[in-house]
Amino acid sequence: MKHDDKNGWRSDIAPYERPHMKHSLWQIMNTLIPFFALWYFAYLSLSVSIWLTLVIDIIASGFLVRIFIIFHDCCHKSFFKNKWANEIVGTLTGILTFVPYHQWRYTHSIHHASSGNLDRRGVGDIWTLTVDEYQKSSWKKRLTYRLYRNPLIMFIIGPIFIFLIDYRFNRKRAGMKERMNTYITNVSIVGSLALLCWAIGWQSVLLIQGPMFFVSGMMGIWLFYVQHNYEETYFENEPEWDYVKAAMHGSSFYKLPRVLHWITGNIGFHHIHHLSPRVPNYYLEKVHNKNAVLRNVQTITLMTSLESLKFRIWCEDTKKFIRFKDLKPIKVKRGLVKTLEMD
Repeated sequence: MKHDDKNGWRSDIAPYERPHMKHSLWQIMNTLIPFFALWYFAYLSLSVSIWLTLVIDIIASGFLVRIFIIFHDCCHKSFFKNKWANEIVGTLTGILTFVPYHQWRYTHSIHHASSGNLDRRGVGDIWTLTVDEYQKSSWKKRLTYRLYRNPLIMFIIGPIFIFLIDYRFNRKRAGMKERMNTYITNVSIVGSLALLCWAIGWQSVLLIQGPMFFVSGMMGIWLFYVQHNYEETYFENEPEWDYVKAAMHGSSFYKLPRVLHWITGNIGFHHIHHLSPRVPNYYLEKVHNKNAVLRNVQTITLMTSLESLKFRIWCEDTKKFIRFKDLKPIKVKRGLVKTLEMD
């Protein structure tokens, strides 16, 4: 694994790799207190208007994303210096976001160690096929891949499947500690929902928690998708793969309005996060501004990020994501080249 540091970025990042207790506790307070308050207001609003409840749900879903970022930092052991503090807060925030702490920490660590590596795809990432792989695949696999990459399935069905179903089960070779954490998370989710249903009725819980869960899940998948799936992102085979290049060119800077950077826990500074996962989310922007080299990365905005929806498959020839409709011209071009070589 290469860690080139010709421009001194390592020395600029190092001071920010230590969490600050005061900042972490303040983030917990300014995230969890508003979230629970909004949940309560959503309940009160049911007697006024379901549409008002929906508006409050959408706002609360943003705070649920922010809770997930706290969970995410705990998984990287970057939210607290103390291991057990990360474990406890990570597990509790995982219950709130329907994500088991140890299970997700394992798959996400693989994502960081292999992002942009064509030979190590398949764990903790978005399913990506190259043009060669797609063209050699059976029609069933091609159809499955097209369906998987369809925005309606990825962002509508995806959150429901991943957060409600997939995360409820342990992976095959999970250790006992990971398995127990998943069981504890599942029991806690079911128990808390059952208690809420008993207290205010299942209809109220569904009307409040349902939209909140769905919108936050959709936002979470979108953030993960858009920050690695853009036209000129980075992919290389193992011999050429470079950790720093994968971080700087395979992870975008998602330039959002300041309020959205706050609500998403600065995850838009994704290249900084991939350079050093030990930097707490509240320091990412400072690191980004520290060194000009760290700002010389692919920048996307709310408008330009929508273009990523059309890029579905990785082309080895151009080293870019392309659209499905671009496959035919590539096939024709390759056929001509092969014919000329035979002649």
